[in-house]
Amino acid sequence: MAGSALAAGLLSVAAALSLGLAAVGGAAVTAQRAAGAADAAALAAADAASGAIATGEEPCALAARVAAASGATLADCVVDGFVATVQVNAAYAGLAAVSRARAGPPEGS
Repeated sequence: MAGSALAAGLLSVAAALSLGLAAVGGAAVTAQRAAGAADAAALAAADAASGAIATGEEPCALAARVAAASGATLADCVVDGFVATVQVNAAYAGLAAVSRARAGPPEGS
């Protein structure tokens, strides 16, 4: 009987650890997804601002569309000349992942 209780206890601990690791893994994936969405949105906005791509949209509207296609929401967008700075939000299990990115020509050029 003691062996059964020990086995049940070990199984419970293993299950709890597995669930915890799955949650941490999902949050890490969401953070990377948000970072990728921010990078892509900033690049799209900077390219639209510089005229590198032909679009009828405003740079921040294009950034919002790119962020949405990546599964994130554009929270902030600032275009200063050819430099775009964006902030995107993504959610996983009720937790928010926030990422910021900046894109444009190299400084001094």
